[in-house]
Amino acid sequence: MNLNELSPVEGSTQIGKRKGRGTGTGNGKTAGRGHKGQKARSGGKVRAQFEGGQMPLARRIPKRGFNNIFAKPLTAINLAALNAFEDGAVVDQEVLLEKGVISKCEYGVKVLGNGTVTKKVIVKAAAFSESAKEKIVAAGGKYEVI
Repeated sequence: MNLNELSPVEGSTQIGKRKGRGTGTGNGKTAGRGHKGQKARSGGKVRAQFEGGQMPLARRIPKRGFNNIFAKPLTAINLAALNAFEDGAVVDQEVLLEKGVISKCEYGVKVLGNGTVTKKVIVKAAAFSESAKEKIVAAGGKYEVI
């Protein structure tokens, strides 16, 4: 086989339709654009989400609240996850990542009060809920905001 003998598989290529080349072609005169209207004109395109001058959906729906684009969301963990550590262990962001309790942590950890903690652990995190603080201290552990 030589390069000059190569050809595409039968039926895999098609010749494009030539628009506006006479009525005998089946695509003459209006060239598949129909009669009049914006899309029949040259340069007659409309942008995505254009609704023909009607007030667009994105502007019809009421906007609620405030979305802080500079927010640094904390990774939340529950107290029950702290039972995976031994008594007296120091638990911080790096240890949680190593142990696989959290998969990623970009801005810090917040400890929430869901569940119970049975171990006396020293927890270092960016934030704590009030119930989490109470339960950690009640179990004999300590919390530290970093």
